[in-house]
Amino acid sequence: MVHRVKGIAVGIAAASVAAAFFGAFGLGVAAFAQQPLVEKFVLSDTIQPVTAGELDRAIARANTEGAQALLIELDTPGGLLDSTRGMVGAILASRVPVIVYVAPGGARAGSAGFFLLESADVAAMAPGTNAGAAHPVIEFGGQPDATMNQKIENDAEAFLRSFVTKRNRNAEAAEAAVHTSHSYTAQEALDQHLIDQIANNDWQLLAALDGRTITRMDGNKLVLHLAGPRIEVVRPTLREQLLSWLVNPNIAMLMLVGGALLIYLEFNAPGTIVPGALGTLMVLLAIFGLNLLPIRFTAVLLLAAALALLLLEAKFGGHGVLAVAGIVCLAFGTLTLVAAPVPEMGISPAVALGVTAGFGAITFFLVRLAVRSRRMKARLGVDALLGSRAKAMEALTPEGHVVVEGEIWRAVASEPVPKGSSLRVVGHDQYLLRVAPVEPQGPPAPPA
Repeated sequence: MVHRVKGIAVGIAAASVAAAFFGAFGLGVAAFAQQPLVEKFVLSDTIQPVTAGELDRAIARANTEGAQALLIELDTPGGLLDSTRGMVGAILASRVPVIVYVAPGGARAGSAGFFLLESADVAAMAPGTNAGAAHPVIEFGGQPDATMNQKIENDAEAFLRSFVTKRNRNAEAAEAAVHTSHSYTAQEALDQHLIDQIANNDWQLLAALDGRTITRMDGNKLVLHLAGPRIEVVRPTLREQLLSWLVNPNIAMLMLVGGALLIYLEFNAPGTIVPGALGTLMVLLAIFGLNLLPIRFTAVLLLAAALALLLLEAKFGGHGVLAVAGIVCLAFGTLTLVAAPVPEMGISPAVALGVTAGFGAITFFLVRLAVRSRRMKARLGVDALLGSRAKAMEALTPEGHVVVEGEIWRAVASEPVPKGSSLRVVGHDQYLLRVAPVEPQGPPAPPA
């Protein structure tokens, strides 16, 4: 009876512990579910079609999962105006409030990044950051006339003003970033009513914004509930990582020149297959990446001319003249290929000159081999033995047998020679070699 009572007591205790555990687990799950969800997207790259696609996906995910806000951590030197317009449009159309936060310390929202900052429902910056310098740059190079330049500038200012006034921010100060390329520190931007908050980190920013009422683009008021948030970072997909790698102009240029070199090697050694196939793949990938960037068509023509000249040199031979012309075209083409609105989107001069020098050195080596091979006379059969050394296997009187390069040949000499004499092949009649004694080198003549 005592054991039965003890068993019942143990069972009741175990059940109590289990109930407490699952109760605590349930409370934890409930508390986790009640935390406001904030999606976080880190944009630390130039503004171009790839980053525009990443932002579209982040906004779509935040809208689908019912997040309280999308936090964009921004650090960019700027980029393409067309991509910027698309990204601003996505931010303005988002059902979920968008917070753009220039961070960490030392980051910037330069050029196109300033448009993204001002388009957000909440604009914030970390101490030690700056924003502005948003004057438009002509993407395809050249200097437009004053009228065209004024049109581009007015268009950019009107675009910025269209949403800055809706966000109740200082339109005049924002336009100064376009008109005079003015740039603002975090404190200056706050004082000029260009941003809404300065915060040291994400948690401090979200805590400061909890309970704040914002005005959406449609005029509706919305209260932010961001206390104790659950922050989930939007990671780039494998496809986006690959595209970001390909859109790097330096990577694209290295692949383009490397692929062209492999194709060039295929022309020098036909039938190897692998260099030509791999080179073609690299060139196509490079063209795909460069297609996402503003390209100068004159530079494309220079690169095409360089490739054509180098292939002609490899195929027909121009004693290096065609190769030198091709290398010069390659140098100018790589240096001017990308009409970048910001330096970070252009091809580094070191990369351009480095690949040109390397390509030129390899080309010079291959051309030198080709010229040397063309100067050598093609000789087959007995002709290949002319000038070779021979040794008499027997006395030649005047005919006999000799050894030439390990082979036994019948030979005739102009005069009798003893066995073991060193000879040289000077001609042949069909398969009968004509040989002559090798003149022995006497001692050096005494000084006069």
